[in-house]
Amino acid sequence: MDPLSLARAVKDRAQEPFRHLAATARTVADPRLPLLVALNRTLFTPLYRASFLAAAAGSGVLRCMATRPCDLESIAEHLGTGPEERRRLRAWLDIGVRLGELDLREGCYRLRSRTAKALAREGNDAVAAALEELLRFHVPALRDAPRMLQGGGRFGLGDQDGLVVARSSLVVRGLVEAAVRRALPRTAPVRLLEVGCGSGAHVRYAARLNPRLTALAIDLQAEVAARAAKNMAQWGLADRVEIRRGDLRTLDLQPQFDVVTMHNNIYYFPQDERAEVLARARSLLAPGGTLLLTSSCRGSGTLGIEVLNLWFEYARFGGPLPREDELLDQLRAAGFDDVRASRVLPGQAFRAFTGSNAATGPARALPARSTVTAEGAAS
Repeated sequence: MDPLSLARAVKDRAQEPFRHLAATARTVADPRLPLLVALNRTLFTPLYRASFLAAAAGSGVLRCMATRPCDLESIAEHLGTGPEERRRLRAWLDIGVRLGELDLREGCYRLRSRTAKALAREGNDAVAAALEELLRFHVPALRDAPRMLQGGGRFGLGDQDGLVVARSSLVVRGLVEAAVRRALPRTAPVRLLEVGCGSGAHVRYAARLNPRLTALAIDLQAEVAARAAKNMAQWGLADRVEIRRGDLRTLDLQPQFDVVTMHNNIYYFPQDERAEVLARARSLLAPGGTLLLTSSCRGSGTLGIEVLNLWFEYARFGGPLPREDELLDQLRAAGFDDVRASRVLPGQAFRAFTGSNAATGPARALPARSTVTAEGAAS
């Protein structure tokens, strides 16, 4: 190398650290970088954590680790995955470790965070399902609303997972049970019709309160009704509680029920049809029978309720969540007497509505609609 080339090489090498520092300075000075860092901390990572926890809870992986640490093979067996999927399963579990929800020691995965441990408890299954519902149904409502407005899209009943909703609805189980305790006779024979039975947990509670109670419980979604029937058999109630897939508006029954219950499902019916639907419920009550309807209501300022309401605003079936005064008017229009609404818990959006069928003869039944489709009907 000639002296001139050598001098240039030495100069370039001497200036290289400064060029690197200058490039770093330009990158750091990019105004988008601080925003990205802030979003990663405040939005991205919490969303990743919530998504991982919802999937781990919904798939039973958290419950699998609740009793003891599990190696990769045990988790794969629990999920029913083949040997060829082990690599992808490990990649997913390792993200859970990276997020701090799991720990990996001695070849076994175990629960690490307090949230993961809490969601793994059997008694918190409704909360885990609520997290899954939020990510699978509420987030799409917020995310897709502008696109749906532009393209005319709507959510259908198939966009909900009935089994997840049945589980998540039990977050208000204590409130429903308080309303049932107030409305249900305890010693006399009672014939109960539950509309939209979900898992069947509320019917089970009513049967425990009154050992002389028998019930018919219906749900529109076949898989939900099948799961409720299986639950009744496991709970030893199959001889007292019949489960059917059915729609209130097309039930062919005589007025034979002392109590009709509708929990958290009035918004599955279109707003302008609710008085008719409630009249149909009254037509199935024996004289002197009672309707007990529980629902979250709009106007409470609770963000979760408003997002749930948004989902139904964008659905092609059902309608917005009710307002208390609106639902009271619909109950009166349906012919109910002694219509009342009560707050089960002060400060909450949840309400219990009751009305009685004071008719001295058979209740007036409204004609059923000629066609009812799965997308336009509710249980």
